[in-house]
Amino acid sequence: MTPPTPCFSAPGRCTLVGAGPGDPDLLTIKALKSIQAATVILVDDLVSDAIQALIPASARVVHVGKRGGCQSTPQAFIQKLIVMAVREGENVVRLKGGDPFIFGRGGEEVEHLSQMGIHVEVVNGITAGLAAVASLGVPLTHREHAHGVVFITGHPKPGSAGTDWRALAATAHSARLTLVIYMGVNGVQHIQQELLTGLPPGTPVAIIQNASLPTQRHAITTLDRLQTTILEQQLASPSVIVVGDVFQGLLTLQQST
Repeated sequence: MTPPTPCFSAPGRCTLVGAGPGDPDLLTIKALKSIQAATVILVDDLVSDAIQALIPASARVVHVGKRGGCQSTPQAFIQKLIVMAVREGENVVRLKGGDPFIFGRGGEEVEHLSQMGIHVEVVNGITAGLAAVASLGVPLTHREHAHGVVFITGHPKPGSAGTDWRALAATAHSARLTLVIYMGVNGVQHIQQELLTGLPPGTPVAIIQNASLPTQRHAITTLDRLQTTILEQQLASPSVIVVGDVFQGLLTLQQST
C-alpha cells in the first residue's frame, strides 16, 4: 500500500519521551535533555510530580490524562494538539509514563504524525514491569526459573476479545515464562481463574503498586491467593502483577518467617 502523502512540511518537532515509572533518577539522560529543551509538553496522568518538577518554567504544559478506568483525554484530540503545536514551530514533547512503546499508545501517535508529515523521535523509558521487579532484587529471566518474559495488558481495548489467558497459561507453564501483567487489578478475578487452568496453584506471584515511588507497596503470594491478597492488602492501580517462579526465593523466605 502506498503511504499517504504528507500534508505539510512541519516547522517544529515532536519527541515521544518515556518518563519511566516515576523515580526521576531512572530517567535517561536523553529524556531529561528532551524535557528541558521543550517549549510545549503534553503530560500523561501517570507522570510523577517529581518528574514534572523538571519541566522548565518557560514550557507550556498541557495535561492529557490517560489512566486506566478513568475518564481520559481522547487520543484523537491529543494527536490534534501535537500537530497544531508542531505546525506553529514548537518543540513538542509528548511525555508518557513508563515507555512510549509498551502500552503507551506511542505506536498510534507515531503512525498518525508520520501521515501528517511529522518526523517523531522516540526516547525510551524504563517500563514499570521491569522497575517493579528490580526494586525487589528479582530478575524477570533466570536460567533456573524463567527462559523468557511476556509483557501483557489486563485491560484490553473495548470491544475486543481480549487475551486468551488459558492459552497463555499453558504456554507459560511449558516454556517457563514470567508473565508481567499491566492494568490487571480490576480484572484480577477473571485473570486468576483463567491462569489457574494452566499454571499450578502454588505458582509465585508478586503485586507491586506505585513501582519506584516513595509510596511503593508490594505483596508476594501464590496464584491461588492472588485476588484474596490484593483485597487483604488493599492494593490498587497503578500496579503490575508478575507471575512466575522467579519469585520462588522470596515466597519461600516469606513462608519460613
